[in-house]
Amino acid sequence: MALDGGGGGGRGGGVFRSLMRRKPADSDRVRAEGQQLAKELNVLELIAIGVGSTIGAGVYVLVGTVAREHAGPALTVSFLIAGIAAALSAFCYAELASRCPSAGSAYHYTYVCVGEGVAWLIGWALVLEYTIGGSAVARGISPNLALFFGGPDSLPWILARHQLPWFDVIVDPCAAALVLVVSVLLCLGIKESSFVQGIVTTLNACVMIFVIVAGCYIGFQIGWDGYKVTDGYFPYGVNGVLAGSATVFFAYIGFDTVASTAEEVKNPQRDLPMGIGAALSICCLLYMMVSVVIVGIVPYSAMDPDTPISSAFAKHGMQWAMYVVTSGAVLALCSTLMGSLLPQPRILMAMARDGLLPSFFSDVNKQTQVPVKGTIVAGICAAALAFFMDVSQLAGMVSIGTLLAFTIVAVSILILRYVPPDDAPLPSSLQESSHLNQEYDEEKGRDLLGDEICNKSQIKDLIVEESMKDPLLEKKQYTGMMDEMKRRRIAAFSIGSVCLGVLVLTSSASATWLPFLPLCIGCIIGGLLLIASLGILCSIDQDDGRHSFGHAGGFTCPFVPFLPVLCILINTYLLINLGGDAWMRVSIWLLIGVLVYIFYGRTRSSLIDVVYVPVAQVNDCRSSSGFLS
Repeated sequence: MALDGGGGGGRGGGVFRSLMRRKPADSDRVRAEGQQLAKELNVLELIAIGVGSTIGAGVYVLVGTVAREHAGPALTVSFLIAGIAAALSAFCYAELASRCPSAGSAYHYTYVCVGEGVAWLIGWALVLEYTIGGSAVARGISPNLALFFGGPDSLPWILARHQLPWFDVIVDPCAAALVLVVSVLLCLGIKESSFVQGIVTTLNACVMIFVIVAGCYIGFQIGWDGYKVTDGYFPYGVNGVLAGSATVFFAYIGFDTVASTAEEVKNPQRDLPMGIGAALSICCLLYMMVSVVIVGIVPYSAMDPDTPISSAFAKHGMQWAMYVVTSGAVLALCSTLMGSLLPQPRILMAMARDGLLPSFFSDVNKQTQVPVKGTIVAGICAAALAFFMDVSQLAGMVSIGTLLAFTIVAVSILILRYVPPDDAPLPSSLQESSHLNQEYDEEKGRDLLGDEICNKSQIKDLIVEESMKDPLLEKKQYTGMMDEMKRRRIAAFSIGSVCLGVLVLTSSASATWLPFLPLCIGCIIGGLLLIASLGILCSIDQDDGRHSFGHAGGFTCPFVPFLPVLCILINTYLLINLGGDAWMRVSIWLLIGVLVYIFYGRTRSSLIDVVYVPVAQVNDCRSSSGFLS
């Protein structure tokens, strides 16, 4: 049983080999060796976490802004298109979550399918995303909460915003306090925190249902005046509807929080895909119903861009509805805050388990079975950020982290289907057992063949001699092996070409400052490269190893390779159009991450002492280890 270090990246393997190290898909053994999170969540709790993390206060504002500036009465179509685009990523997440049900979400999937270097950058970006996202959500609660006390500046002094003397800084004690309260709740246990989030999410859904029912009552009374505008249903045309879809797409971000709890799900193969799919479907339905009602009772041109729903009811004599809508916004923000703070300590824990961060973050409390230390550190950082900074200007950084994760998850689906890892790391603890097993095989050969055949080379010669009795069979096996290697090389090249074609096409289409001819040439080159590569992927067989990759028997993403490629295309287009300032800030953060990885994570990775063997031999090594012991 020969050991092959070809994939390893062990000591002295170089920076490049360390970047390409991949960990095994099945993480059960890793969790058995360390502290395990509590398996407490069922499908209903996953749906509550997904819906609560997705539906924020943005929906109470977006309907007015998008209807006025982009979609008009066709706002519902914009929400539907955005929901379908988000579903593409949800399908990819659902398969990987059921196959690799471990903490870490997109970081974990990338580590398994792509490699350690890209996985580190994705994890590092997600840490920033959840920190800024939680702080931004907390900052948005206090203005809405102040409306219950009479106005924007009516909060009690201890919770109100204050400007520090001699500094151009406005502190928000209410936001910081809410972050700390939610962090304490998360430390109590996943069952307790998911129960509270379920209650808050249910109340928020009730507010949205009230908006739908009361809006329908008004709409039938006035004859749905909003749809009788002279501009028609598509006043801004198809381009306006698509621009509105790109804006409201970010209202669907949050279902990935469900994937981060994979290790705490009782039946991940069944419940994770159901939780992700049901949560996204409920959000899409609520968004569409609210938009149908609000656009129907108020003409889109007369909508208040800041408080569209409250002002819509006020115009029809229901001023008291403002308090119901405001309470819904506060509940939505509180639920989204919990969804923002929940995944971060689990991603930190996953990275620490892999040796890329200090082991401090991988500690799991024995009583509550959650990463308490990581939760406290993440909560303090988010609270400090919410207290001192107005992070609304950093919102683009949150979107970049999310879209990067969505994109790499779709790429991981292509890798899983066409070129899944055919080798796996063999830890140093099993390498000795493997050598012992090798000696055992040689000793068995001596007993069976006699003393004259007593070394491994002679055994190999005998095997070759036996196979030479049937040269046609040997030739067929050799040809099949070479064909499979050729197929994998073509598939890997095609996946890389798809990504390159998407990048060229979306960059050219977004570069409106270019002259018309270069812009067209770039789009044509990118489009042809994308179509040709996609055609090659469609013409070759998918890898048989996909059936045994990770936990088999779970959800399978449909329409591969079309669905993942379309997902990559949409997410890359949105990434490129997020703006230079956001990319500059994220680039600085990622550069810091590169330095941390080079000087810490790369040399402390849990894969640094492993060698890589074919997947089939890993199980043999483990079983032989148990036999020899």
